[in-house]
Amino acid sequence: MNTALERLTQLPLGTRLVVRHRIDGGLTDALGELTSRDGLSCTITTRTGPVTIKFDDVQLAKAVPPPPAPRARRVQP
Repeated sequence: MNTALERLTQLPLGTRLVVRHRIDGGLTDALGELTSRDGLSCTITTRTGPVTIKFDDVQLAKAVPPPPAPRARRVQP
């Protein structure tokens, strides 16, 4: 088992993470919250919706910090 897959299967649900995985034609990243996992795949809930990733397609996976807080709007004088 590779370290990315070991990490992905050991992180608790609710962890914010990024997963690089294979798709037709190359690789892509999913950034979001780990919302479910079974023996074959996991689901990452991203800003655009859930992404289910087969463990066989995982290239890299790591936990990431929470997004920065929204910045206050600048008021024009």
